[in-house]
Amino acid sequence: MRTRFYDLVPRVLEDDPKIAVVLADIGAGYLPSHERIFNVGIREQLMIGVTAGLALEGYRAIAHSYAPFLVERPYEQVKIDLGHQDLGAVLVSTGASYDASSAGRTHQAPEDVALISALPGWTIHVPGHPDELEHAFRSALERDDRVYIRMSEERNARAVEGDGLVVVRDGNGPVVVAVGPTLDPVLEATADLDVTVAYLSRVRPFDARGLRALDPVDVVLVEPYQAGTSSAAVADALGDRPHRLLALGVRHPELHRYGPPAEHRAAHGLDARGIHGAMTGWMA
Repeated sequence: MRTRFYDLVPRVLEDDPKIAVVLADIGAGYLPSHERIFNVGIREQLMIGVTAGLALEGYRAIAHSYAPFLVERPYEQVKIDLGHQDLGAVLVSTGASYDASSAGRTHQAPEDVALISALPGWTIHVPGHPDELEHAFRSALERDDRVYIRMSEERNARAVEGDGLVVVRDGNGPVVVAVGPTLDPVLEATADLDVTVAYLSRVRPFDARGLRALDPVDVVLVEPYQAGTSSAAVADALGDRPHRLLALGVRHPELHRYGPPAEHRAAHGLDARGIHGAMTGWMA
């Protein structure tokens, strides 16, 4: 996804003179020099401030960095400079929860979607394939609202079309909501289970109508970030209906270890084996 994003940026700058990009060193080596690409150095709060200033001047501004540097470190600026002033911008992160596991905890942000979700007026995309990333990115540039796009090095084998909840496998048991790059592990984990698997890449606004249409009694939510991030959204959607919810995702406590992303995924129970084990125990 990151490679696709860096390929897209020069094209959209060429197509639209009102697009601008703000960096804080991350990504600067992958993008060409351009009068509307601003690298402010390792000053993440300034990156968001400049993004807001460009929005005030009528630009569709894009800010890009690793998730902890784009969301966590400048969170007050995201809240005030963009949100409180009701300015539109597109924030595109990389690194996801543990893609940069070898760089340590400083480069990991399983809390990012929960933090952005706590602020009003944000659309949040968690693509599971580079084609979905491109769709979300190009769509965001056509609007003037606040959009967060969470890229990952993990990806599904194929893209799924649709911003809402998309059923990819029908069954008679629980409804399993797979978010972004969790779809392939979920499909593998549920291959021998009679469940409905539904896919979601736009997590905010949450597709409450789509979930209600499936009329689930049991819901399994599998998110590639902090476990339970969308639990409240599921509860709101089904608040008038009896239901059970199993929320899977990045767990507490944090891992004080390095190792490749696949080991982190397994440690958090987000590989096919972990998902299968959690579901079968819960369903029993």
